[in-house]
Amino acid sequence: MSEPETTNAVVLAVLVADQEDSLISRQVAEVEVSLEGFSGDKHAGYTRGADGRTPDYPRGTRIRNDRQVSLVGREELQQVAERLELAEIQPEWLGANLLLGSIPGLSALPHNTRLRFSGGVVLVVQAENMPCVGPGRVLAAQSGRPELEREFPRAALHLRGLVAVVERGGTLRPGEHLAVPRRRDGQGDP
Repeated sequence: MSEPETTNAVVLAVLVADQEDSLISRQVAEVEVSLEGFSGDKHAGYTRGADGRTPDYPRGTRIRNDRQVSLVGREELQQVAERLELAEIQPEWLGANLLLGSIPGLSALPHNTRLRFSGGVVLVVQAENMPCVGPGRVLAAQSGRPELEREFPRAALHLRGLVAVVERGGTLRPGEHLAVPRRRDGQGDP
């Protein structure tokens, strides 16, 4: 018998990163989601170029895209903001695609956790999104505090959210609820 799924989690914002030369994403009223990712988002596609996260391949080598969608949690962003002594961190500044609320320990959800949204979209968690200096540069620019470029990765460790791929497409909007399987400890997957 499977454990019940949490249903109090909610989509607070839907975003697309549609500027090739910018990390910053922008909020949208809704997004069409296909098996390639979010329509218009620069991270969409079945493949991507290898980068610093994939040291087994030369940079630019075409590999399977396991980073179609970037998810962050409101509660975790607030924790990072507190660590950096900022009033807030906007999901746009991190290039996120989804801001979710009411998921304790979002960044710790394990590989292959299925996130089922009330509108029908299903995302599959691939990995924790490890923090890097790119978002730190944006935070430094937003706050006028250059030290945040190097402080962000440390402050956001295990609080940076997740990367996922699309298993089932559809339309995704703010306000949708999502089911997150419970782990045996009550937090996520069994």
